[in-house]
Amino acid sequence: MDIEIRYFAAARAAAGASSVLVQAGTLESILNQQSEGNSELTRVIAQCSFLVDSLVTEDFNQYINPGSVIDVLPRFAGG
Repeated sequence: MDIEIRYFAAARAAAGASSVLVQAGTLESILNQQSEGNSELTRVIAQCSFLVDSLVTEDFNQYINPGSVIDVLPRFAGG
């Protein structure tokens, strides 16, 4: 079973997709793999917040289990 990454707003535009399926790993390794070779996505991800299974996380060493969902949320205008 894979992990689903859902990209929103500027992250979706930079990724070129609204969602992708990836293999389990740490949040950091997953994000690095996704942004490899995509400087725009790298720039956007550096400014994002992340939800793992609907819970905010700032722990990039957190292991993401198969079946989980990662939401990549850029800063939104208007608060």
